[in-house]
Amino acid sequence: MPTRVLINASAVLVGGLLGVGLGRFVPKELRATLNLMFGLCSMAMGVSQIAGLSALAPLVLSIILGAGVGCAMHWERAIAKAAGKLRGPLNAILRSDGVAGVAQDEWMARYVAAVVLFCASGTGIYGAMQEGLSGDPSILVTKAVLDFFTAMIFACDLGIMLLLVAVLQLAVLLVLYALAGVILPLTDAGMIANFKATGGILMLATGFRITQIKNFPVADMLPAMIFVMPLTAWYVGSIVPLL
Repeated sequence: MPTRVLINASAVLVGGLLGVGLGRFVPKELRATLNLMFGLCSMAMGVSQIAGLSALAPLVLSIILGAGVGCAMHWERAIAKAAGKLRGPLNAILRSDGVAGVAQDEWMARYVAAVVLFCASGTGIYGAMQEGLSGDPSILVTKAVLDFFTAMIFACDLGIMLLLVAVLQLAVLLVLYALAGVILPLTDAGMIANFKATGGILMLATGFRITQIKNFPVADMLPAMIFVMPLTAWYVGSIVPLL
């Protein structure tokens, strides 16, 4: 039973609902400050995961190759387009559109960042697989606490649309939970370390985006998460012995 996966998604859902309800009462200056703090925390968590990498070369190759594939397939544009189509009808039905005054482009940038932060972090992905294989809930329990407060802040600006991120996160983590018995036996410690480090780079880029330092195309970088483990295995097995 994927209990902690459900708890993690519920944390995003409940935090999002509280953020929607409280958004209009939170001063603009406080929202801006909290956004900066969560962006900073995202960067700190990303750096902590990058520090544990096992091999730099396949990690760099994965980021470059993944970003190239994502840009060619327009992953970020597809997410933004889908969110844009759903935003109007859903907000009309539920009479909620976050906080007035958030420009469309800024709203969309934050929404894409939220999707990546909640659904594609290396911690969440590995945590779901770890629970599926061994039943260890420790990673997802910690992530659920962080996601609760992060979702609350994001929902102040993004409105009810953030709740769709909880649904998407649940779907992603449930699939990984179910496939854990197939995926994890094919990996080793080095591959997992590089996988987490790749997620760390995405979290770092997301932090830069949240704080509006640099608008990295984080959704277009997502395919790197697919490439990094096989490329790490290839590098360690084929290239390292030649060095």
